Amino acid sequence: MLDRSARRLIDPPLNRLGAVLAARGWTANGVTLLGLALGLIAALTIALGQPLLALLPLLASRLADGLDGAVARASHGTDFGGYLDIACDFAFYGAVPLAFAVLDPVNALPAAFLLAAFYFNGTSFLGYAILAEKRGITTQAQGIKSLYYSNGLLEGTETILLFVALCLFPAAFAPLAWVFGALCYLTATLRLYGASKLFT
Repeated sequence: MLDRSARRLIDPPLNRLGAVLAARGWTANGVTLLGLALGLIAALTIALGQPLLALLPLLASRLADGLDGAVARASHGTDFGGYLDIACDFAFYGAVPLAFAVLDPVNALPAAFLLAAFYFNGTSFLGYAILAEKRGITTQAQGIKSLYYSNGLLEGTETILLFVALCLFPAAFAPLAWVFGALCYLTATLRLYGASKLFT
């Protein structure tokens, strides 16, 4: 829901920085993998009992996630690069709830619910992208992407805001996970409904 507005704010500086990195020999895939590494470091830091400290690598990982596309646009984007980007995103998204379950076993059930919701929402997102590609449907509402990005109630921006809130208020993990997971299920259900109207 917030990605389009966020993109209008962050894309211009990201594109400028991406052009500088590309000129210095950085590759988009390298930036993607750096972002994943930072995200996994953040998850490990959470699991080791330092969620507040995890904010630094977590936010740095999301900066890298925005920069990889900017580097690709300034150099040479590939279909594999887009595929690698989304795969690394999902690896990161799954690692953070898992880390909170390791941090405190009380979080295990809400973490499992949140992960199941991510799984359902991610499936609805990727399936929609495949059908849109098959039909030749394109969009740049969320910026220039290598696959179709269907919008929804919850998108990447909201997920990052959730993770920041969890790091700031780890004791609130359970209620935040239950609410966000429920909204993920609603997002996926609404996407399925939209697909039923568009692809039949």
